[in-house]
Amino acid sequence: MKKILFGITSLTIGGAERVLVDLVNELVKDYEITVFTIYDGGELKKDLNDKIKIISLYNKPYKEYSKLQHLMISLKLLFSNKAPEGYDTRIAFLEGPITRLFAKKSKDDKVKKIAWIHTDLTRFFSKGIKDKIKSNLDKNLYKKYDKIVFVSEDIRNKFNEKYGDNFNETVIRNYLNYESIIKKSNEKATIPYNKNDINIVSVARLVEQKAIDRFINVHLKLEQDGIHSKVYIIGDGPLRYQLQKQIDNLGETENFYLLGEKSNPYPYIKNADYFCLLSYYEGYGMVIEEAKILNKKIIITDIPARECVQNYDKSIVLENTENGIYKGLKKVLSEDIIKENETDNEFNSSEYQAILEQVKTII
Repeated sequence: MKKILFGITSLTIGGAERVLVDLVNELVKDYEITVFTIYDGGELKKDLNDKIKIISLYNKPYKEYSKLQHLMISLKLLFSNKAPEGYDTRIAFLEGPITRLFAKKSKDDKVKKIAWIHTDLTRFFSKGIKDKIKSNLDKNLYKKYDKIVFVSEDIRNKFNEKYGDNFNETVIRNYLNYESIIKKSNEKATIPYNKNDINIVSVARLVEQKAIDRFINVHLKLEQDGIHSKVYIIGDGPLRYQLQKQIDNLGETENFYLLGEKSNPYPYIKNADYFCLLSYYEGYGMVIEEAKILNKKIIITDIPARECVQNYDKSIVLENTENGIYKGLKKVLSEDIIKENETDNEFNSSEYQAILEQVKTII
């Protein structure tokens, strides 16, 4: 049986982390799987199949280390730490530190190295000399991999614009355990929705990329125009205090709610009227796929994640500006332009089986 090593920063709640857990829980039926994390802990650790071995380089969660310790760890990852040996394939499942670590030469020259890319890497570079140096370093880094996997065509194209296309590449969509999502969506949960309101839900980490501050501003304008709805954001992150302060200052406390992290967000998605993801940029959004599985009306900005809804009738893509979102939401909420189909969108579970076969092929 082949021995496969998957690497990721941690198993905290996140899109790539959830995809990894669902994927390895299926692959462990055919392979000997080890998940390697830089930092131990994480809410998703408990969801791993008992047959999967877990190795952590550092025995505490990321948030328990100081800024100085994080700097020292980054240097060690770059210069002294090495990936575990003795595997047929090692897969860096997230951009950044784990990709740099897994690119290092192995004692076993036959080990196959695969890098997974979930986001538009060009978003992390400016035009400064420091970023030019980093860009060249990363280009050489990815050349050390036997295969690079992108979760969408758009992300692949952006990568090729930055680094060229002389890599062994493929596109594989995010794998999800759809049966688990449907089952969890039916679990009991205390949901604060009022059936007399239009209830909008989003699941997002509270970071700049997700543009929650912009969403708050747009929502206030809609309320001032007499277009009423309530927004519920599931997720946490470094901007929570700042965003809550913005909500308080704008008088949106009765209409815009930060619910924090939920280990099971699916009942909230299932029971909402609309699912929104209004990010500045996004990869192939896993949470959009989850909303599709739950047959929700979906509103997103014009980002690479639009590939998720290309063949999904109950969706709309809005211009990725504050004014574009305002105009789009105003039309959606006042005219109800996303109509229910006479028959629901047919969920094709075979797509996820095909994704699993693609992964097995490259392994």
